[in-house]
Amino acid sequence: MKEEIPIIEIQKVEPPKQNTPPPTIEKIKIVEDDLKIEETIIESTETDEGEAIVVNTEDIEEVEEAEEFIEDIPFILIEDVPVFPGCKGNNKELKACFTKKVTGHFGRQFNLDLATELGLLPGKKRLFVVFTISKTGKVINVRSRGPHPVLEKEVAKVIGSLPQMKPGKQRGNPVGVSYSIPITFEVR
Repeated sequence: MKEEIPIIEIQKVEPPKQNTPPPTIEKIKIVEDDLKIEETIIESTETDEGEAIVVNTEDIEEVEEAEEFIEDIPFILIEDVPVFPGCKGNNKELKACFTKKVTGHFGRQFNLDLATELGLLPGKKRLFVVFTISKTGKVINVRSRGPHPVLEKEVAKVIGSLPQMKPGKQRGNPVGVSYSIPITFEVR
């Protein structure tokens, strides 16, 4: 295999002319300083190993602060899952029931003919939806991503119509719980 390397002509570069004046230096003016500054002595805060430190514990009050959860907890990591109306059992059974009920609700409410009406090509299509079950048990903050904006709006509408639930709890306190579902459907 041959490579062609372009021929480059070397040009002679002339150095700059010596007539340029050197840069000017600013004149520094020395000013007398008549201001008197009072210096403070900083004492060392280090203690010697031989010195004993006495702490009066009678003045100390213990105050228990309530933990505040600002961020939503993912559905997988939540201690007590949100309870969909009609679900019963232990935490594992409640998680399975929750997922089953949400997908069942979606299957009943989602308009599958919408994809063919939009003129999407036949084949499998994927939608992703993420939503939060708030501290009060309402579905909020529905975000979706899919092959068409109209489908994204339809998904958000269907998920937004989920019934009110019993909120999830972390350490006994109601918290927001984020949940995500990938949805696959076939366009014919």
